[in-house]
Amino acid sequence: MSLLEKLTKAEAYTSQFEYSDIELQLPAKQLCWEFNQAPPSDSAKKAEILSKLFGTYNKMAFIEATFRCDYGFNIHFHGMAIVNYNCVILDTSPVNIGAGVCIAPGVVISCAGHAIDPKERIQGITTSAPITIEDEVWIGANATVCAGVTIGKGSIIGAGSVVVNDIPAGVIAVGSPCKTMRAMTEKDRIAFNKV
Repeated sequence: MSLLEKLTKAEAYTSQFEYSDIELQLPAKQLCWEFNQAPPSDSAKKAEILSKLFGTYNKMAFIEATFRCDYGFNIHFHGMAIVNYNCVILDTSPVNIGAGVCIAPGVVISCAGHAIDPKERIQGITTSAPITIEDEVWIGANATVCAGVTIGKGSIIGAGSVVVNDIPAGVIAVGSPCKTMRAMTEKDRIAFNKV
């Protein structure tokens, strides 16, 4: 199986560093640089860059600079989304972002990992697993979403949380590691809609 086939499969994998990895990243690095240098008022140029960068781009996906990712082609927007300042997506596996998703400043979404054994790390052994962020999720500032995680529809992830396990739909989850605090109530929905 080629590296590209591993990268785009919707399942976890382990691999060893290959120089072709760097070559596959070059287009995304260039496009991210161009996007981050684009004048804030030139929305047409920014949209053109993003349509080349992402595997699935939706014109209603609003991305703020600075934005960085590994490959871009593994990032799929499935509707309107807001990605605020200084977001990093390490898309060594597919990242699916649902409709109505809000991603606050400083969020890291990382499919990538490294071997736990230090000898394997030195040999360049890496791991990766897909991430799914379902519709209407809100991820708070400076949160980290780790490899293999699914965040259920309508859930809120508190600022600074580290999401290492799946989060069910319709809950408020916080902490490191991120845990469900409670189910979303009608009172919560009303309060968040007023913001």
